Amino acid sequence: MSGFRISWQAALAIIVCAIAAAKLPIAGVEGAEPFGSGTTAAIFVLIGAAALLSMLPLSAALAAAVLFVGAHGAAWLLISGIYGNEGAAHASFFLLVGAAWLLAWRCVTVLSAMRPADRTANTLLRLLIPTIFGAWILIIWETVTRGAGIPFVLLPPPSAVAARFANSLPVLWADVNQTIFHAVIFGYIMGCGAGFVVAILADRVDFLRRGLLPIGNMVSALPIIGVAPIMVMWFGFDWHSKAAVVVIMTFFPMLVNMVAGLAASGHMERDLMRTYASGYWQTLRKLRLPAAAPFIFNALKINSTLALIGAIVAEFFGTPVVGMGFRISTEVGRMNVDMVWAEIAVAALAGSIFYGVVALAERVVTFWHPSVRGG
Repeated sequence: MSGFRISWQAALAIIVCAIAAAKLPIAGVEGAEPFGSGTTAAIFVLIGAAALLSMLPLSAALAAAVLFVGAHGAAWLLISGIYGNEGAAHASFFLLVGAAWLLAWRCVTVLSAMRPADRTANTLLRLLIPTIFGAWILIIWETVTRGAGIPFVLLPPPSAVAARFANSLPVLWADVNQTIFHAVIFGYIMGCGAGFVVAILADRVDFLRRGLLPIGNMVSALPIIGVAPIMVMWFGFDWHSKAAVVVIMTFFPMLVNMVAGLAASGHMERDLMRTYASGYWQTLRKLRLPAAAPFIFNALKINSTLALIGAIVAEFFGTPVVGMGFRISTEVGRMNVDMVWAEIAVAALAGSIFYGVVALAERVVTFWHPSVRGG
């Protein structure tokens, strides 16, 4: 048809809708239909209209808006209809979820092709694309668990996890305070700081470099579940033993990366510093540490996730009645899987924030590096 821009995602969504229409009703048990005729019609109209309109010669922003409304409006109606009717979904329900997902896929594709000149709009676009992608992981999770009636103890839907999260904020905050603001932060600073200092000593003393690096590779392969009980025996059941585990896990990544970073500066630059009569510490401060900055921040980013994992796993082997690892192990035994997933969500959020802060600091400190300035 003239003026149409064929999109295979939109075309396939229309085909899937047609197949779903042939397999109505959407859901129901023994004649009970949770989706009324008006809701069913609205779902088909949202998906079909959005698919057709997106193939018209519209602007990219308008086409993306149409696809966004169609995909998420249909998904909302499908989730609202199946809520309270778990396990009653028919094949057409999952077909319509798939059609809505195809529209969301097309929406992300259109947004990814946009190149706004405004910097603020470009930043918002870079945030919107992963947000839509992540939202659809949760939407598919919700529709599959409720539509198929998956047992709660195997996989709770995201809405149940969110409800438990909202109702357990004081407990979750106490766990975060114990695990992150004590064990993780203290162990991270101590481990990374010690690795930084020892790397400079190893750079100055040859036998330390030759002796420590092979040991570092060996220690980095040690299993946490073997180290954690020993640290609990040495430092007690409070957060100090978990911080000790974090120190062990973060020390050697920093040491190895720092040693490699100190060797990154070229011989010509070092010779130039020597011609200016620069001593070791002046060369270190003005040449070698700036050259090692990308390596240092690489270690800091790696350790930001290792520290959280180490502290949580260490809490499985002895802790006061608070902490993220303690809560996970306890609630699994009680079959409170929604609380377990709430703790997992908190850990993922805390780890992402931690990593993001380190990455932001890297951009500020190493603004001159080609990987940051795009050179």
